[in-house]
Formats: sequence, C-alpha cells, structure tokens
Amino acid sequence: MAETQPIEAQFTRAYDEYADAIFRYCYYRVFDREKAKDFMQEAYCRTWKYISQGKKVDNIRAFIYRTANNLIIDEARKKKHISLNQIMEKGFSPSVDNRVATENYFAGKELLKVIDRLDEKYRDVILLKYIDDLSTKEISLVLNETENNIYVRLSRAAAQVKKIVNHQAS
Repeated sequence: MAETQPIEAQFTRAYDEYADAIFRYCYYRVFDREKAKDFMQEAYCRTWKYISQGKKVDNIRAFIYRTANNLIIDEARKKKHISLNQIMEKGFSPSVDNRVATENYFAGKELLKVIDRLDEKYRDVILLKYIDDLSTKEISLVLNETENNIYVRLSRAAAQVKKIVNHQAS
C-alpha cells in the first residue's frame, strides 16, 4: 500500500498540472467540448490503469498526451473531423486567459485560420509546441516520431505558416 502512494501522488500531480492542457489539446483536435472531456478523462483513466499495474512511465506528461492522441486517432478512423474554424463559432477562445483583449481575440481567430490551412501533421506539432508548450522530446514521444522528425516538421510548419501569411498579405 505504501508503494501506491508515490504513484497516486505522481498521478494526482499530473492531473493537476496537465488536465487543462490535455483538454485543450483534445479540443483543438476534435472541436467538441464533451468529446474533448471524454478523451481527456479516458487518457487519464488509461494512464492510471497502466501505472497502477506497476508499469513504469518515464515522462507522464508525454504519456498522457500520447494516450489522448491515440484515442483521438482511433476516433478519427471512425468519424470525420470538424473544421478548426468551427471552434470560433462555438464561442471557444484559443486563449487560456478569459480577460483577453478584443484585439487578441481577433488575432487568435486569424491564427486559427492559418493553422486550419496547415497539413494535419504540421498542425499537430504546432498545437503541441506552441499551444500546449511541449518540448520537442515530449512531442516526439506523443507522436511516436524521432526528435529529428519533429524538428523537421516544426521547421516545415513554420515555412508553411510564413507562406500562408505572406500570401494573405499580398
């Protein structure tokens, strides 16, 4: 029993620290609040089941993201995704701070339009890196890719964003 307390403490701390970010990640992937909540909760349930069986997790944050990502991929195989633009129609602001100024709201709306135009593999790394603030190593664990592949994707994503923004400006 004493052995489970450190596991419980680790799990509780992971929930407290990452639940909101995991929810946001899920939401940006499925654009449905209830489904995002379900994916987040299921990711934590599966993580708890895994670690309570005595299995070792080196990076619990990356493990939870990967679990959530796998759940979303499984769902995507069953169903079509909703457009990123629809999140704004549902009133969800991309900002964590509810006191965001009006100009930031519109800048976020424009940013979502740019992100929506990215290929999915680039959109995923951009969301994980800049929305959820994951390290390149954590992203590589989440997406089951090498760190080098993630660096390349981030670089290509940045190039695509620049190209889109420059095209919109002209």
